[in-house]
Amino acid sequence: MAEILRTPEPPIHLTSACPLDCPDACSLDVQVADGRVVKLDGSRRNPFTEGYICAKVRRFPELLYGEGRLLYPAVRKGAKGSGAFERISWDEALDLVAAKMREAKERWGGEAILPFCYGGSNGLLTHEAVDFRLFYRLGASRLLRTVCAAPTGRAATGLYGKMPGVAFSDYPLAKLIVLWGVNPSASGIHLVPVIQEAQRRGAGLVVIDPRKTPLAKKADLHLMPRPGGDLPLALSVIRWLFAGGKADLSFLAAHATGWEELRRRAEPWIFERAAEASGVAAEDIERFASLYAEASPAVLRTGWGFERNRNGGSAVAAALALPAVAGKFGVRGGGYTMSNSGAWGVIDRAAAVAEPEPATREINMNRLGETLLERRDPPVSVLFSYNCNPLATIPNQERVRRGLQREDLFTVVFEQVWTDTARYADLVLPATTFLEHAEMSRGYGAYVLHRSAAVAAPAGEARPNYAVFAELCRRLGLDRPGDPETAEELEAVLLRRSERMRGELDRDGIAAPDCGPAPVQFVDSFPLTSDRKAHLVPDDLDREAPHGLYAYQDDPATERYPLALISPATGRTVSSSLGHLYRDTVPLEMHPDDAARRGLAHGDTVRIWNDLAEVRTTLRVSADLRPGVVLLPKGMWSHHTLSGNTANALAPDSYADLGEGACFNDARVEVARAC
Repeated sequence: MAEILRTPEPPIHLTSACPLDCPDACSLDVQVADGRVVKLDGSRRNPFTEGYICAKVRRFPELLYGEGRLLYPAVRKGAKGSGAFERISWDEALDLVAAKMREAKERWGGEAILPFCYGGSNGLLTHEAVDFRLFYRLGASRLLRTVCAAPTGRAATGLYGKMPGVAFSDYPLAKLIVLWGVNPSASGIHLVPVIQEAQRRGAGLVVIDPRKTPLAKKADLHLMPRPGGDLPLALSVIRWLFAGGKADLSFLAAHATGWEELRRRAEPWIFERAAEASGVAAEDIERFASLYAEASPAVLRTGWGFERNRNGGSAVAAALALPAVAGKFGVRGGGYTMSNSGAWGVIDRAAAVAEPEPATREINMNRLGETLLERRDPPVSVLFSYNCNPLATIPNQERVRRGLQREDLFTVVFEQVWTDTARYADLVLPATTFLEHAEMSRGYGAYVLHRSAAVAAPAGEARPNYAVFAELCRRLGLDRPGDPETAEELEAVLLRRSERMRGELDRDGIAAPDCGPAPVQFVDSFPLTSDRKAHLVPDDLDREAPHGLYAYQDDPATERYPLALISPATGRTVSSSLGHLYRDTVPLEMHPDDAARRGLAHGDTVRIWNDLAEVRTTLRVSADLRPGVVLLPKGMWSHHTLSGNTANALAPDSYADLGEGACFNDARVEVARAC
């Protein structure tokens, strides 16, 4: 009898939302056939994202069903890093994890267990919920999540208490838009047409970035400071505003503290001195200052690019002080936008954790390699990595690699795909993606909260984070009656303080924060400080900064290593997520003058080195960089270079001046043709 061929089901359209580490919080239209996602596109449920999404998320079906997907639990059988694993059952895997954690706690205490996660691409149900409950109850070491946004977060909290910022939808009302250390064309694409609409209405655009980003090429003014030179640039503008009678003294008297001290600290920074320190011509700094002073409304969009150096926290604080000094608040379309995560304070993360944070030791994630290699008391004997890929994202990469190779370290990697880190694991566990489990996700740029149901069956044996961590709690005897474990239970406690948001999610699948979808700073939203004022020289930040807030630290370049290496985001990855989908060699970018000085040409194979490591790759000569700066993007995996390591191998694990943040852009290197 002839074989009967089944006609494939036509795709159905389901709704979801992207939780990946991007400010836009896109709503998604997901086409599903036979339980599998076949296409992703944008939907209009979130009006800001207007029915389209970035190219990187369009490729998500390749992550779901591609060659790199982690499909079942497996234990290591070969050498660490060899990628040799043997499949086991979930019961065997969970028993092994529980046994290793119990053994570590009994021998060394709970602090011998280190949970390592970042979670920027996870929603509210799969990060800082049941996972934290497990590790808090174990008494594990606490991880300081400082690889990104720590200096900016400290600055924003210190000055304004993370006040909700200008809504992106209000940018077309501005007469001047300043993009400082942010490249929406690569990370946050929905701001690009908003800026273009503002320009059509006559708005000026200033971009501050050491390279010619797509929007910088269309700006009225592009300032290209050296990495770490943003602080003197900002202080010189503040000085000029005060000295020229452009500061809004009445606003400062009514709504700010510390402005007199800020004025005093900015006083030495005349434009000429700032030009020498920043590498930006004095006349260009003055032009920026004049444009900013004269425009109203004027909005400042700060990113995370200029925090990634020794001066990062003070630089961000100085930039965020500008709208207060210049009197740009109190009008729609005026003020600043950084992260709007402060708008979601009503979400009860503590209730989802259901366990108070213990007073156990803290370990800075930027020093993972040092932590694993140095015999601390107690030593880290169990490393549980989830929601991140530390070998690809943490500075001083070769030290991290050596730490992961410790034979007496038991490493668990709970992941969606075979990351570089997973290949050094002793045990791997397959995790679901946001399309395969229920999730809640919030924007930190767009003012939206999404609820999303699972739209596809899990690939292989993948399980959600909250289910796995709840099961580990049970196997370790750490579960308690009433613990919220399921997606429904977690959502109920997360939103228990806001019936309005629950009702909006029930009705529309999307909700706005309490400040509304488009707050006006100092009208609808005020600083979340004790007195609702801007604190321009907060005492706690002044004590924390090594030389005091706003103190400039010189460039670490030397005659031996004169080039500043930067590692910005690209339009292909979200941090390191999706990096496995690209197999090409990623080149080092270098200005033509720097290449000519070294006898290098486009397409050459080059070595980039400093005292930490050497990276080998090809060369791309580009006039889009300022001289003295070279570029290898973040998000790279081992297969993207000829040497199997990345820009992180050259990045120091030193700290920024605030928040013990990462200093990727303080990497100083030399480049030559590879032999």
